[in-house]
Amino acid sequence: MTKMLFAVIAFVLTAAGMAVVANAADVKLFSPAALRPAMSELIPAFEQSSAHKVTIAYGTAGALADRIQKGEAADIAILTGSQIENFVKNGTVAAGSQINVGKIGIGVAVSKGTEKPDISSVDAFKRSMLMAKSIAYLDPATGGPAGVYLASLFERLGVAAEIKPKTKLTRGPAQDAVIRGEAEIAITQITELIAEPKVDLVGPLPATIQNFTQFAVGRVTASKEVDAGTALIRFLTSPPVSQILKAKGIEPG
Repeated sequence: MTKMLFAVIAFVLTAAGMAVVANAADVKLFSPAALRPAMSELIPAFEQSSAHKVTIAYGTAGALADRIQKGEAADIAILTGSQIENFVKNGTVAAGSQINVGKIGIGVAVSKGTEKPDISSVDAFKRSMLMAKSIAYLDPATGGPAGVYLASLFERLGVAAEIKPKTKLTRGPAQDAVIRGEAEIAITQITELIAEPKVDLVGPLPATIQNFTQFAVGRVTASKEVDAGTALIRFLTSPPVSQILKAKGIEPG
């Protein structure tokens, strides 16, 4: 962990009036897997600087929302903006606690060192998908925003039927299918591709068919760790941390 990161966290916590506390709390955070690369760096530093302990449960936004809906205990939840808003409306997330974290687009990757397909335009992207031997993306049934969007995108582009026989729908990270040699191309949220050294990022989807998933954070109403949870939310949504998130592929918004 860099000294700069610790300095940023200490500044944020002090500015929020929540520097290291005597009564450390255990905070349970639900976070989409697309944010794991950022959380794996930020949360340990937050713990060391604040003395709070954070336990993270990762999954697709859909699966995490379902777990909360069924009553599984959590203190803080990062979900899509619409999911957080719905939870605020039904009282599951405390009103006024919700704040946008950032938005993540979709990217394309191939195995390290292999030839990169042309995705410079929508037509080029379509041709590359039709020419590819195999394509992996997250199964829409998991509730992951990227998988849901890609299924509709291929239908809209008129290539769904042609690529279906060579499509591998994954239950976990799509890039893992490329790493294992099960697929030639992986398409998923760009944060996951940037963080994986065993694949090469080809680039984001063309702008006119790009889809950004807006993520927001909120405090679960039933949480007993209000102060610690609020400190974590303030930290994750602070301007200095936003710059760190951007470096991980998470755009402000």
